Amino acid sequence: MSLTAPDPHVVTVDLGTRSYDVHVGAGVRDRLGSVLPEGARRAAVVTQGDIGWTVDSGLEQSVFTVPDGEEAKSLAEVERLCREMSEAGLTRSDVVVAVGGGVVTDVAGFAAAVYHRGMRYVSVPTTLLAQVDAAIGGKTGVNLPEGKNLVGAFWQPHAVLCDTEVLATLPPAEMRSGQGELAKYHFLTGDDLDVLDLTERIAAAVRIKADVVAADEREGGRRAILNYGHTLAHAIETAGRYDLRHGEAVAVGLIYAAEVAARMGRIDTDRVAEHRRVVTGYGLPVRLPAMLDDDDALLALFGRDKKAVDGLTLILDSDRGVEPVVGVPEAVLRDALAAVR
Repeated sequence: MSLTAPDPHVVTVDLGTRSYDVHVGAGVRDRLGSVLPEGARRAAVVTQGDIGWTVDSGLEQSVFTVPDGEEAKSLAEVERLCREMSEAGLTRSDVVVAVGGGVVTDVAGFAAAVYHRGMRYVSVPTTLLAQVDAAIGGKTGVNLPEGKNLVGAFWQPHAVLCDTEVLATLPPAEMRSGQGELAKYHFLTGDDLDVLDLTERIAAAVRIKADVVAADEREGGRRAILNYGHTLAHAIETAGRYDLRHGEAVAVGLIYAAEVAARMGRIDTDRVAEHRRVVTGYGLPVRLPAMLDDDDALLALFGRDKKAVDGLTLILDSDRGVEPVVGVPEAVLRDALAAVR
């Protein structure tokens, strides 16, 4: 299935018989028909009403819409989607095509994982955040009131099409959200992403994530580094609405993780300054929302994070690179919170 072309980029997520390609570049959504799984007769196109454009699978297709916003990432929405696919007569041999941002790829991917105990799906992410993160790696899922992404499945797509043309129409807030995840990738590799244009930077982020996923598909070890900055970010998002999108919350989380690492002697002040330089270079926030002033509530939410296996686990930087750390002292956590207020 892999195409040989220097532009757009094609990155392979190497998972043996379940390997797939991620296509990055202008106009790659037009490749949809060529990357669909063999034998598929019908397509369930899952999207949102405000995407602004459609895809043509070349198959008989039914279109299903999900609501906007994190509220759509619910078990009730997955049930509704599966019931509608059943009413439309879709079977395991058909294919789900997810066209939209991270909410769509998460919900549609999870529905594909559980409908008829698993059907194939292709992601066509339409936001920067989804192109560099949510649509790649096979982590699908929905939220509970107690926390984000607590129910889901590892279910790899058949292909991913990251069409950079669609980013030209993204609202600035949506771009900032994706840039928060891009900022994260600056610290997961020694490569200098600052020198790359947007398409090359997306491809570089995809390549980093593909390498990590290939080495640790189900987050038994190394894949946890992809959650760098996410412990505080998820706490912010779970605590309530503070006019921060996911990537903006991740940006604050990156600064917080650096402050924690510095207090533990893992990195020096120059490395903390580098975190601030990268985050502010994307025009992203470095401080908590002013009204989020309850440290006890935030620390309680840390414990609900899905990385909490053997006690509270934070992903922290060091001279060895970013890695999971268990057992960070509470005093350090509290002191670092003060540094991002």
